[in-house]
Amino acid sequence: MKLFTLFYDVDSQLFRFINQFFERKHLNLFFHWITNLGGAVFSISAVLLMMIFSNGTLQLVAVTSAISLTISHLPVAIVKKLFPRRRPYLVLHQIHVTDRLLSDHSFPSGHTTAIFSIIMPFIIFYPFLTLILLPIGFAVGLSRIYLGLHYPSDVLAGCILGSFTGVLSFTFTSNLFLLI
Repeated sequence: MKLFTLFYDVDSQLFRFINQFFERKHLNLFFHWITNLGGAVFSISAVLLMMIFSNGTLQLVAVTSAISLTISHLPVAIVKKLFPRRRPYLVLHQIHVTDRLLSDHSFPSGHTTAIFSIIMPFIIFYPFLTLILLPIGFAVGLSRIYLGLHYPSDVLAGCILGSFTGVLSFTFTSNLFLLI
């Protein structure tokens, strides 16, 4: 139990460190914008548009991202029910939070899961995109902490889950269509 308490204390301290910068105007604009890249509207729209308006390998990688996005949210829903962690703004005092409050549980971060599940197939097939896509994924995860909606461990779990489903989906698709 002491280890769990220590973990939670470190998680909360890291949360507070990131969240303390909330009052910075330019950071607010950036993080309020970038967090939407992991939201349902953008993530689903982006992969659907790529699937419709591309062809060949790019279309197949977009389909792989769509499969990954779909698969990744099944465990997110299950884990949120099994581990009903309250969001930081409901537990911690004197923190900053966006005006778009959420009613579901905190663990794991669905936005972070979504962005990593989408970008991983692209990173695997087009490694030169890593320098663009990975910082975007990390920025979405960081935005969830900055906006007061998730603990760092929620974001880390989302990153791992999204990355795992991205790699798994890519492996399945590449074996099925002999991509590599």
